Amino acid sequence: MPDDASHEPKPLGGGGLPRTITFTADETLGAGGNQRTPHLRNLRTFPSREAPRAMLPIPEKSEKASAEASSDKAKNVDITEHLLSLMEVCEKFSVQANAEHPQDSFGLSSAQAADLLARHGPNTLTPPKKKSSWRKFLACLTSLFNLMLIAAGILEYILLGIDYENNKANIYMGAILIVVAFINAAVEWWQQRKSENTLAALLKMIPAKTHVIRERKLESIQSADVVAGDVLFLRMGDKIPADCYVFSSSDLKVDNSSLTGESEPQERGAGNSMRNPLEATNLAFNGTLAVSGEAYAIVVRTGDNTVLGQIAGLTAGEEKAKSPLNHEIAIFVRIIASVAIFTAAVFFIAGMALYKDFPFAINFAIGTFVAWVPEGLPATVTMLLTIAAKRMAAENVLVKDLQGVETLGAITLLATDKTGTLTRNQMTVCNVWTNGVMYAATRGHSDIGEPISDATARGIREVLYISALCRSVKFDRTDVSMDKRQLLGDATESGLVRFAGMRLGEEFDELLPRHAKVFEIPFNSANKWMLSIHRLPHASGPLTLLIKGAPERVLRLCSTILSGNVVIPLTDAQRAQYNEVYEYMASQGHRVLAFAQLQLDGSEYPDGYAFDRKKENYPASGYTFMGLTSLEDPPKHGVREAIGRCRSAGIQVMMVTGDHPLTAEAIGRKINLVLGETREGVAKRTGRPIEDIGEDEFDAVVIHGEHIAEMTDNDWDAVFRKPEVIFARTSPKNKLEIVARAQALGHICGVTGDGVNDSPALKKADLGIAMNESGSDVSKEAASMIILDDNFASIVKGIEEGRLIFANLKKSIRYTLTHSTPEVIPQILYIIVPLPPMITSIMILVIDLGFEIFAALTYAWEPAESANGLMKLPPRKPVTMRSIAQLRARNARQPQVPIDPATGKPIQESRGARILQAMRAPFSKVWWQDLTEKSDGEILVDGDLLSWSYIEAGLISTISLIVVFFVILNHHGISPKQARLMAKATGKDYFNKDSPDYIYNGHLFTGEDQFYALNEARTGVIFSIYILQVFNLFICKARLRLPFGKFMFRNVRTFYGFSAGLLLLVIITYIPPLNSVFNSSYKSIPLYWLIAVGFGFLLLAYATARMLVLRKSKPLKWNPTIDGLHMHPTVWSTRHTTRSIEPTA
Repeated sequence: MPDDASHEPKPLGGGGLPRTITFTADETLGAGGNQRTPHLRNLRTFPSREAPRAMLPIPEKSEKASAEASSDKAKNVDITEHLLSLMEVCEKFSVQANAEHPQDSFGLSSAQAADLLARHGPNTLTPPKKKSSWRKFLACLTSLFNLMLIAAGILEYILLGIDYENNKANIYMGAILIVVAFINAAVEWWQQRKSENTLAALLKMIPAKTHVIRERKLESIQSADVVAGDVLFLRMGDKIPADCYVFSSSDLKVDNSSLTGESEPQERGAGNSMRNPLEATNLAFNGTLAVSGEAYAIVVRTGDNTVLGQIAGLTAGEEKAKSPLNHEIAIFVRIIASVAIFTAAVFFIAGMALYKDFPFAINFAIGTFVAWVPEGLPATVTMLLTIAAKRMAAENVLVKDLQGVETLGAITLLATDKTGTLTRNQMTVCNVWTNGVMYAATRGHSDIGEPISDATARGIREVLYISALCRSVKFDRTDVSMDKRQLLGDATESGLVRFAGMRLGEEFDELLPRHAKVFEIPFNSANKWMLSIHRLPHASGPLTLLIKGAPERVLRLCSTILSGNVVIPLTDAQRAQYNEVYEYMASQGHRVLAFAQLQLDGSEYPDGYAFDRKKENYPASGYTFMGLTSLEDPPKHGVREAIGRCRSAGIQVMMVTGDHPLTAEAIGRKINLVLGETREGVAKRTGRPIEDIGEDEFDAVVIHGEHIAEMTDNDWDAVFRKPEVIFARTSPKNKLEIVARAQALGHICGVTGDGVNDSPALKKADLGIAMNESGSDVSKEAASMIILDDNFASIVKGIEEGRLIFANLKKSIRYTLTHSTPEVIPQILYIIVPLPPMITSIMILVIDLGFEIFAALTYAWEPAESANGLMKLPPRKPVTMRSIAQLRARNARQPQVPIDPATGKPIQESRGARILQAMRAPFSKVWWQDLTEKSDGEILVDGDLLSWSYIEAGLISTISLIVVFFVILNHHGISPKQARLMAKATGKDYFNKDSPDYIYNGHLFTGEDQFYALNEARTGVIFSIYILQVFNLFICKARLRLPFGKFMFRNVRTFYGFSAGLLLLVIITYIPPLNSVFNSSYKSIPLYWLIAVGFGFLLLAYATARMLVLRKSKPLKWNPTIDGLHMHPTVWSTRHTTRSIEPTA
């Protein structure tokens, strides 16, 4: 069907949309769907105000790479057959084809086809290389967290080898640490496997059939058996199996949306005047769909050599970026390891200085190192992410990689495709102008016109009848309602038919049988209209001619117009009104169609009259103009609110589409993506030249893909400084560069898309998000996350979930690390003071892998502190001018990476070289400069968290356990001073069952008395840590509010968690057989636990005072309010204006 305007649109009433694009007369939306390329007139108006940078983190292009970039206009496709004649193509592929009678073509012989299939292989894409399950498990196992656990386990066995008698428990300790590492890896590997299996079920691998002509016989073969040179017979509904050269066509139209992003079907036929293969009118591509007509074509590329295969290959060549969470966990592990190594070294020296005993000193040093390792934290992080991934699956978001759960919450820029992602990929009627009245077919806030309340109203009825009768669309079935049918045909015509079917109801299916079609002229690019004649009786005869098509073409055939319920002559005044309405519709980026009819005189055209297309014995003028209808590919429900929420959350949302700039901008203005004026809009409003408009006077830009290769670094900076950006007519390589440029500025970049053309950018991005229902298999393979219901609003839920899981991860780590100081300091006191061993290695495991796991996991279900608080905060790593300057300075400090002159890409160093460089890094000035440089935003483990966990709460908890320890010892008659003297005694080993007797103040302490007194004190210590951690569990919930209120108790699993921990402690304390294993005492009196409760309230009071101080010194920064966002649900939107356009005098 025809497309919309063929003139530059002018807004209704003198207002209208400001444009960034300037069109000449032949560059607008053409009537055949072949939308011409506009010039981006204001691209070069970005001022180059900055001095050249030392380094931009995009590799400099070699001559070859630059040549490739400059040829990006040809989309880097190696097809040239579209420039050849049919004879030349036949000669090249040794095939015989008949253009005049294509059904009589000889095609290839069976022997030729078999030989070509054997030599070149099947017509299939090479599947992407996948790691084996073992390698995937090994990758999970060798994460830094798990390597730290394994290292700690190995060190336990080294201790065992140094002093077997005193370290027998290390047999179990080492095994437990290593097993925990394997369990962590297994959980992560299993989650990945489940996601992959789900994805495999989504990718439908049903073998397709194709019609080919071989030896003058039409055969149906498997698409995989198609070879270059085969003559294909394509018809409506066929999925095109290979890239092919069309040499004969009968109104063939193909849907290229998955390949190029164009929402409108494109005409294909013999002959071509375009050099760009993707715009050639005689090429049809693998993976696209024939939506109408039929054609004969010669296969010119198969398998990986097709455009689809080349894009898939481009995807395979992209390296996946490490997730922000991976990066931050790596930094955290390095911090913990550095602290552990440093303290181990210090206390090794102290042990040697004090005791001059090497085995003892090394034993002490290794024990200190192991004590710093948070054994339960890796399991906690893995389980938190796994639980969050399951919760997101319930929201129709499939996470292929656990790290992607948090990455979605960290994104600062979301680059989204338009067709099928933001829009429905389904043309829908918006406005109908007939009988002098403007009607609105949809309920949008910007729609003008009266609602269509009566389908039988004069004018409306005629438009509906023409839409229903004058059509070539077919249905997959007719026994269901219109909204459940699949329509096979042109997208614009399908929109009209769907509109007519919904308005006419049951009458729709009765129309064509009742008013049979007796003659038809299908739509073609020459006429730009479709005509049909039906048995539709009227007062003058039995037949009625119906026509629809390009408005200017249809109007040219008319002499009268329906206005005011009567047919009147078409005067200049009527044409002026038509122009006003038409230009308003076109200015909205809509497709515009005109409708007309002619009631044929029965005396001249009786029933049974033989119409003949060649003789043209049908009336070609004198029609009655019935009206105009505008259609668009509308935004999906919820998209506008979703983008509004993203922008309110401080996330920059930009559209990157292969569609026309006007269409992209029109949609952008409807979905909260574009609110402000462009440079040209400001110039038009103020009456100044475009060159005089400053950068600070406009917020929106629309960039054409053809100009991307010409953009300088300053141009890119100027674009990304704008809050509202659209890239239109982009190729896959354009999208890749956009993502790379955004990442080079420090953006954590999310990319959404559903087409094959989106897949390279999906893989390059920090988080690729594919659509399930409308998405191609290639895009699903490349993405890290899949939206199962194709609902863009699910992404917003995912962002909120991602932000929540980061906040909860941080709370969980803050909580978990707090027990490290109470575990390490007693061991240091045991050596330095010395004091009796307050806590044993097995008790540390009970804390880390016992009750702490139960409590820490409850953060996975922790709700947000306030309903919308997280989405009002800026992204945790916002991109600012300061952050960009810091990033560039940091990159400039780094050694230059060598560039491969052949590819223009960085040369990857060997793994050994990278390890060696990492080992040398801490001894360089640059490493410390990068480490100590203060950056904007929030990281997972920051100074505030470490200060609270290791110093503030950690020390309060340590003081508590020391007090409890000595109070219980004192209850047994052993004062702190005596405990120190007993621990310091040389040649005597007290506090064991077989220890010598000790007399103090006339009281005799046997070995058993000492042993049970110490175990009871140790039991008090572990309960003290538990009680302080229960208080800490609630304190760490509060970030935006003080640690009081109902929100502290909303998570019921918190009570389950610490109750499970308490039950574990009670079991190992009061079940006698377990006392000997865990060094606890069933004689422990709960009365002493009240000391820890008192310290718990002290911790709560301190946390409250601390938060009040931080509120004053470091207040939270909230996102500024964005004026103009439309956040009410689309379906309930109310029209701001409702008016009809009255006939002009």
